[in-house]
Parts: sequence; C-alpha cells; structure tokens
Amino acid sequence: MELKDLKPAEGSRKNRKRVGRGHAAGQGKTAGRGMNGQKSRSGGGKGAGFEGGQTPLARRLPKLPGFRNINRVEYLPVNVSRLEEKFEAGDVVDGASLKAKGIIKHEDALVKVLGDGDITKSLTIKVDKVSASAKAKIEAAGGKVEEPC
Repeated sequence: MELKDLKPAEGSRKNRKRVGRGHAAGQGKTAGRGMNGQKSRSGGGKGAGFEGGQTPLARRLPKLPGFRNINRVEYLPVNVSRLEEKFEAGDVVDGASLKAKGIIKHEDALVKVLGDGDITKSLTIKVDKVSASAKAKIEAAGGKVEEPC
C-alpha cells in the first residue's frame, strides 16, 4: 500500500445539501426556512446579545468601571520579613540586589518596603518608598533607610 492508494472509508464522505436550487433538488422554494417570518428572510433573526426584548446585559452594566487614575504609580510590595530571610547583615537592598535574590523581576521596577513581619539584621535600604512601620523596624534593628530625593 502506498500513499496514493489511501482514500476515506466508503460512505464516510457526503456532499453538502445545496438548498434553494429548485423543487427537484429536495430543498427548493423556501430552502428549509419554512414559510414567512423574520427567520425566513435574508439577514433575518435576532442579533447577538438579544434577550427577548429585555434590556440586554451590555446595556444594563455601567459603561466604565469606576474611576481610573491615569497618573497612578504602581509599586511592587516587599515585606521586611522577606528581606530578613534573603539578605545578610550589612547588605545594601536596592533594585539590583532584589533582582539578584529573585524577589523582583526587573531591577528598575518601583519598590515599596512594607512592615509585615520582623527584622533583626541591619540593612541599608535604597528603594523608592518605605512605609512608616517598615522604617521604624529597620532603624530599630540598626539599619538605615536612604530614600531617593
């Protein structure tokens, strides 16, 4: 047997029914659409999203989801507990070191250190923002916070 000898099983392939081609073809005149009415006509039928006259979902929902501030600045959160487990005492915490430790993906991303957890190591923090509770915990552990101007 060769590739040229392959063919589909007998009766598995059928030609489609060609409608509207006269009475003798079996689907002449109305072409299977019935007699009169909206669905028998060209382009007839309800549009997508029609709900039987009820106000459609697309019109019931508000057009815009609330207020979006186009000037919003998004910071990546990093907790002091994460710094405690990833860094040694005396280390400098900045974008490059956070990326090297696998805490953030891009070293130029904006980072904010948050105060969840405890810290015992003295670290030098050089990130974009530090919360008040995180700053208190870092300074209590002997570290210092250097925020950019």
